[in-house]
Amino acid sequence: MIVVATDDFELYHEAVGELRERGVSFTTVRPDEDLPDGTRVVITAPTDELEPSDDDGRPVHVVVDADDARHGVEEALAALRSDEGRTVVGVDPGPRPGIAVLVGEVVVAAFHVPLADAVDVIHREVEDTPDALVRVGDGDRLQSAKLINDLTDVRVEMVDETGTTPYLGTGARGMGDVLAAVNIARLEGEAVENREIEPTPGELQRIKNESRAQSVDNRTIDETLARRVASGELTIDEALEVHRNGQTQSDETEE
Repeated sequence: MIVVATDDFELYHEAVGELRERGVSFTTVRPDEDLPDGTRVVITAPTDELEPSDDDGRPVHVVVDADDARHGVEEALAALRSDEGRTVVGVDPGPRPGIAVLVGEVVVAAFHVPLADAVDVIHREVEDTPDALVRVGDGDRLQSAKLINDLTDVRVEMVDETGTTPYLGTGARGMGDVLAAVNIARLEGEAVENREIEPTPGELQRIKNESRAQSVDNRTIDETLARRVASGELTIDEALEVHRNGQTQSDETEE
């Protein structure tokens, strides 16, 4: 059982809310009170006086500030499930990747964010988790290559994502990428450190078409800039700005 033992009202409010949202069994006490029988994890604030120890059968002690309560609760849940498996992050790549964080077979967090934010989200979720594994689907070649190349200090596997996107019934619109990420997390892949992709003419044309659609002045970037977008060197917005400034050559060409 998880026990919230704090005099910090803000942490109490945030931690209890996070635990209730997850349907987790917990109780609360003051830091100077005896812990209930069956306590396995204690959540406190840095200002609470509680002797920390996670050995000799004593509860694991999670110390967290109120503004980081979600991660404190996830750390507490990971401690409860410490014998059930490692942390695995599944990623369904695309313009807005689906991201699912699993501890063992349990999904503890899920995200659907712009591609530009995905690497920061993943790094934050695996921070302080030494054996974490990230599994990236191979379906969208350019986006998966960018994610793999930008993920550092974490083990990455590339997974064949064929068949990972489930059928979505009524009311489930928008959940496909996240559910696919859950399935990707559960599949073994091939360990990779980088992924080099030569964009096809069709992929370059798609990027050029997207640049025109996003431009406020009906501007279409040229192939050189489209290649820089494909490699992850520039976003489409950045490529459009370069194009407006007349800087359409790659650095190698300029040199």
